[in-house]
Amino acid sequence: MAERSDAIVLGAGAAGLMCAACAGQRGKRVLVLERAEKPGKKILISGGGRCNFTNIGAGPANYLSQNPHFAKSALARYTARDFLELVESYGIAWHEKTLGQLFCDGSAKQIVEMLLEECARGGVDVRCGEEVASVEHDGEFTVTTQNATYEAKTLIIATGGPSIPKMGATGFAYDLARQFGLKLVEPRPALVPLTLGGEEVLFREISGVSAPVVASAGKASFPEAALFTHRGLSGPSILQASSYWSPGEPVVVNFLPGHADGWLLEAKRETPRATLKSLLREALPDRLADILAYKLAISTELGNAPDKALRTAEERLRRWAFRPNGTEGFAKAEVTVGGISTSELSSKTMEAKRIPGLYAIGEAVDVTGWLGGYNFQWAWASGVAAGEAL
Repeated sequence: MAERSDAIVLGAGAAGLMCAACAGQRGKRVLVLERAEKPGKKILISGGGRCNFTNIGAGPANYLSQNPHFAKSALARYTARDFLELVESYGIAWHEKTLGQLFCDGSAKQIVEMLLEECARGGVDVRCGEEVASVEHDGEFTVTTQNATYEAKTLIIATGGPSIPKMGATGFAYDLARQFGLKLVEPRPALVPLTLGGEEVLFREISGVSAPVVASAGKASFPEAALFTHRGLSGPSILQASSYWSPGEPVVVNFLPGHADGWLLEAKRETPRATLKSLLREALPDRLADILAYKLAISTELGNAPDKALRTAEERLRRWAFRPNGTEGFAKAEVTVGGISTSELSSKTMEAKRIPGLYAIGEAVDVTGWLGGYNFQWAWASGVAAGEAL
């Protein structure tokens, strides 16, 4: 005999728990089924264990999707301030880092405990260690796990994307979408380090060096730190740019974001005996400065270098084009770009247009936020949108 609920939520991550708590507190009987042995595993590792739980400036412009308008409704109805009010109502201390990023003072565990308490207040049944064997739909949804069979009129897909597989992430949401005939936007790793090959492997020699830059890919630019690794490029600015990067395209790095145009010519006038290498060492970490000076091949004192050569060198330093040969893949990606197509879903409720009772929320959907708390805000907002509609 199958166990009955009003709604079954697949996945006890940020979006799934938020949706379940919202629906439960509205009087729905909600069952959450989680494959892992405990809920909120990705929440627990986020923000270095302190959970960058939202971004105070989160808005539609901070998200990638084939339909850039899709996220507007949910984000407007459940804002970063709304989630912050919930956090403060639990007495969780928080602080703001750069660019509107909000973190717990203590531990990410506080956010998971808060969500579980919210679920408990709504009488939500959260069960972990439940491996879904099959999902069937015949007017109602029947979910079979190794433990039991469950039935409900409503099913919410909140199983995330395939990023960070060591945390148990899989493409299960996409398998379900295909089963129900929902279109997918080809998933790819996002917020992910980029790898370098060819002549650019020289930069791998300065693994561990970071510098403030502006990194650009496509039409998007991000002023934050870049980090050189033993495989290529990482750091916040590069991770941000990676979401907009396409194979074969360059990632353009400005190594002189804090210097006015004409910096090298002015240095030639003021310190003609200086070399390009010594000047770059004043602006950048020594090992990075040395590689850039070597690549630019201006070995004379600045006073002996032609103006044209210095202008060309400065232009290159402001628009240094790296050509990554790939990414470090889903294993190192923080999130996934792509997923269940927004064309299949209602932007107000997250319900599938052609299959009443089926919902998709969070990272499973083709809405991907920037680095810095935006993906959590999408999880909260999409979870509430579905939870209020059940």
